Amino acid sequence: MQIDLIDRKILRNLQRNADISHDDLGAQVGLSRNACWRRVRALEQAGFIRKRVVLIDPDRIGLKLTVFLMIRTDRHGPDWLEEFAKATQDMPEILGAYRMSGDLDYLLQARVADVAAYDALYQKLIRRVELADCSASFVMEELKDTTELPV
Repeated sequence: MQIDLIDRKILRNLQRNADISHDDLGAQVGLSRNACWRRVRALEQAGFIRKRVVLIDPDRIGLKLTVFLMIRTDRHGPDWLEEFAKATQDMPEILGAYRMSGDLDYLLQARVADVAAYDALYQKLIRRVELADCSASFVMEELKDTTELPV
C-alpha cells in the first residue's frame, strides 16, 4: 500500500492523539468522518499503525530514572542471543533492547525508580545471561523524548 499526503496527515495526527474522534481527525485532514475512518482502517490493516497505546508519565508512577546499559559480550551464538533476547523481554523495566554495530554489542534502555532499583535490574540480568561487560549511564535531564515519527 502506498500512502499519500492525507494518509501522512492522519498518521501525524494520530501519533499526537490516538483518542481523537474520526469527526475531528477528518476535519483536520480534510475528509468526511466515514472517509477518514476507512483510511485509518486501511492504515491499520496494512500495518502502518501497529497499535494504539496510552503514554504514562513515568515520574508519576515512581519510575524517575532512565538508564542506558551498554553491553559487550564475547558470546555471539544463536543460543546466547535467544537467551539474551528472552531475558530482556521478560524484564518490564527494559523498554528497548538493540543490537548495535561498532564497538558496542547491545544497548538497553530501562526505566527504574532509583539507583537501587537499577542495581536490582542489573543483578537480575547478569543472573540470566553471561556478559563480558556492562556499563550504565543515567539520564540527568531529558531534552527530548517522543514517540512521534517524522511522517
